[in-house]
Amino acid sequence: MRALLTIGLAMALAAPAAAAGRDDARAARSSIVRDGFGIAHVHGKSDADAVFAMVYAQAEDDFPRIERNYLAALGRLAEADGEAALWLDLRQRLFLDLDGLQAEYRRSPGWLRALMDGWAAGLNHYLATHPDVRPQVISRFEPWMALAFSEGSIGGDIERGVDLAALAALYGGAAAPDPAARLALAGRMTEPKGSNGIAIGPSRSSDGRALLWINPHTSFYFRAEQQVTSDAGLDVYGAATWGQFFVYQGFNRHVGWMHTSSGVDTIDEFGVEVAKRGGVLHYRHGSKWRPVRQRAVTLRVRQADGALAARRFTVLSTHHGPIIRAEGGRWIAVAMLNAPRAALEQSFLRTKAADLRDYLRASDRKANSSNNTIFAADDGTIAYLHPQFVPVRDDRFDYTRPVDGSDPATDWRGLHRLDQLPQAVAPATGWVMNTNNWPWGAAGSASPKAADFPRYMDQFGENPRGVHATALLDTAAKFTPQSLAAAAFDPFLPLFDAQIPQLRRGFDALPAGDPRRARLAAPLALLEGWDRRWSSGSEPTSLAVHWGEAMWAQQGPKAAAANVPLFTWFDTRMTDADRIAAFDTAVTTMVRDFGGWRIAWGRINRLQRISGAITQAFDDAQPSLPVGFTSGNFGSLAAFSVERQPGQRCFYGSTGNSFVAAVEFGPQVRAWAVSVGGQSGDPASPHFDDQSRRYVAGDLREVPLTAAALAPFESRRYRPGAARPDDGVRRTAPAPIGDGRCLDR
Repeated sequence: MRALLTIGLAMALAAPAAAAGRDDARAARSSIVRDGFGIAHVHGKSDADAVFAMVYAQAEDDFPRIERNYLAALGRLAEADGEAALWLDLRQRLFLDLDGLQAEYRRSPGWLRALMDGWAAGLNHYLATHPDVRPQVISRFEPWMALAFSEGSIGGDIERGVDLAALAALYGGAAAPDPAARLALAGRMTEPKGSNGIAIGPSRSSDGRALLWINPHTSFYFRAEQQVTSDAGLDVYGAATWGQFFVYQGFNRHVGWMHTSSGVDTIDEFGVEVAKRGGVLHYRHGSKWRPVRQRAVTLRVRQADGALAARRFTVLSTHHGPIIRAEGGRWIAVAMLNAPRAALEQSFLRTKAADLRDYLRASDRKANSSNNTIFAADDGTIAYLHPQFVPVRDDRFDYTRPVDGSDPATDWRGLHRLDQLPQAVAPATGWVMNTNNWPWGAAGSASPKAADFPRYMDQFGENPRGVHATALLDTAAKFTPQSLAAAAFDPFLPLFDAQIPQLRRGFDALPAGDPRRARLAAPLALLEGWDRRWSSGSEPTSLAVHWGEAMWAQQGPKAAAANVPLFTWFDTRMTDADRIAAFDTAVTTMVRDFGGWRIAWGRINRLQRISGAITQAFDDAQPSLPVGFTSGNFGSLAAFSVERQPGQRCFYGSTGNSFVAAVEFGPQVRAWAVSVGGQSGDPASPHFDDQSRRYVAGDLREVPLTAAALAPFESRRYRPGAARPDDGVRRTAPAPIGDGRCLDR
């Protein structure tokens, strides 16, 4: 019988009185200045004091996102969402031991404990001084909780490495997932969550200064834009994932860094033979049988009446890692990075690096498994750096599939040294870039060579954004920050430039009597006459995007089943008949949905922000803005990926360009930036959507980085706990920004 815990008891255990969270001494040692866009420029006497103000300001802007991130990171979502989040929580707890995190906090060096203490104090001070805020679950933050969320990328290793349906089948007795359904899911069109980064060296810069382009593609409103400084030397600007005390993508006075999701293999699956021996579960490893490790996990699940029910599991693991599913008569264990303290140290210390050597010193903790880095510095150094956590493996085995975990030869054999990884430092081409593509094009002709490295260093291959960026960087002479930004919004779509001639070839091969000849002739002529460049007024863009999505839907599962990167599949396996079939689907879909296949892209491709909900709901009847750029899957460097919600005819952005910045390093660093929507998650705030028009236009604003530069834009200066960030200027009702509505002309 399940034990029921009342909400009152749970809150009593987790949350002392709110007043206990006040920390007026820290507040007196820190300050917050809001600029004209509501962006917080925070300062503290010590780094820990700065962290205190940093996270306090984040909570002012969007506490629900902070709490949500930590519910997910701690494996406690089911305490808010009920049964629907149970397997999300169990997946997290396979790798996360809450008692272990508390012990790790106690073992942490003093400087890191001080930061974690300041972080927790900032969130608790916010709750203590905002009694009207009602957390869903976490009413008091403990310092050790920072270790649960120590790496700021979107879609972490755990999400990519563990299938929830298979987990439920193994640990909950649910039906095993249909393999075909899993392949269809793997092959569906999704926006790459990993972004573009470009660095320009002095030889390719108009002023002889290094430039950095920061362009993460994430879920919208995923990070807060902030400046964080201290008397102890911290001076960093950029995007911090809600609830974290380090800038994830940004720059300081000397160096800047942009992370892009990597195709390196850092998550592997091992199939093991399991049997009971002496009544105890064992798995075979070579000629020996080892006991399966077992650990009890208790989750709390909110019930319909508000009570919390305890759900207990015994999770299993081998020396490879947790067991996550059954497959082919074996159990599958997964191995991945699990070093929260090292990850948190690395994430913070790189923000204080003064040059590449400092950055690499922090990176030698090898606690970054999923991110390439594009780096630039005021001494002119630019670099492409590979993720630092790369296990050494026997390259005879194909680790893109589960390997035989009973064979000791498949085991990981430590980690590669940093000097064994692909990199491009100060390349002769004068530029580096990454678009989630392979590292073998990171610096044009000066790129590392695939033949010099094991094949597990990349699984993504090239992509259309990489082709696009290379062409721009190879042909441009000298860059300014403004021309770099313009290049990053270049509207060319190389996927369609490559595919349209092959579509014509397929059309010409159709039999004379095929009815598709009459149906598709005019749409094909529209595409052939198109310059392959997006714009909000372009009708060919609408048709091309529908065609691209149809190709993705039809070919994605096939590519996933064959274990071939999709863009490689498009180039080498997709037939002209496939292209025609997808084009026919696109035309039919547009006629059904819009009454015809000629419709301007901006009429249906829209940006809308009408609520502060974490999961956005869209409404064709509400104002919205037309957007010209497309999904990055088609080669658009500026990415805008959409959702199509039931009952709505238009497509509304939810992923893609988020925080975007151009940085110039010199005697005084300069930067220009824009964020999707606005800084605040509160629809009543003037900063809820005050950057929307700039965002859709790619119109970056100059960032005030010094006291003198900030002074003309200062809207409020205060101590944490002393005032609201908008200085009492609040809209009486949400008034979403927009130029008309869905399908308006």
